[in-house]
Amino acid sequence: MEKIDFKGLLIRIFAPTLVLSLSYLLLGYFCSLPHILLFCILGTVILVPMELGIILCASKRENGVYSLKSAFAGQEKLPLWKILLPAFVFFGMAGLLSAFAAPLENQIFAQMRAALLNRLPMGFDWTNFEYMRSFSRPILILTCVYYSIFNGLIAPITEELFFRGYLTSHYQKQGSFLPILMAVLFSLYHFWLPFNNLFRILAFAPAAYVAYKKKNLYISIYFHCLCNLFSAIGFAAAIL
Repeated sequence: MEKIDFKGLLIRIFAPTLVLSLSYLLLGYFCSLPHILLFCILGTVILVPMELGIILCASKRENGVYSLKSAFAGQEKLPLWKILLPAFVFFGMAGLLSAFAAPLENQIFAQMRAALLNRLPMGFDWTNFEYMRSFSRPILILTCVYYSIFNGLIAPITEELFFRGYLTSHYQKQGSFLPILMAVLFSLYHFWLPFNNLFRILAFAPAAYVAYKKKNLYISIYFHCLCNLFSAIGFAAAIL
């Protein structure tokens, strides 16, 4: 198994998200669609192929065939209930954090966020539902469907395979602090959502830690999908 040092870890994490974020920022100035739909499309054609490509190439070097095997290195099987139970527990904890920690963080960074968004076209503000409703209903339905599929399934599964699977198992320094480090780097890599790092770290670190200790990344996959699907449902309910 190839080992990744800290420099290699940072390059693998931030190169894909930098390409995605710059593409989104540039195209967002000329976009006539909801920006969240643009982002999901770009994520599909940029972020997902880059992250999965890194895993596939690593598997080719390690096993002689392109596969996702490198993302499952060192993983152990667990009964389904031992996967779903902690996933739902952590989902409940994330819900509590969204009710208490997230609003506090939003308040702390409110002025900074407003100053940044004032310099950008209004579509970059995904919470501007009044602007979102200016689009036709078919476009809004398409946006909600695509956002739910991408943000609820494609993106979280890809990110978990990449972060909690491949990167965690291949990092040269293993230990109890590693899943916390990954949770921090995972949060920081969300360049497009820069003001919610505390919430993301607090929400994802426990699931990442247990998935690491139990050697089963399906715990974090189910948890991540639950969180994102809930967010997608809330988004759809707000604009439709």
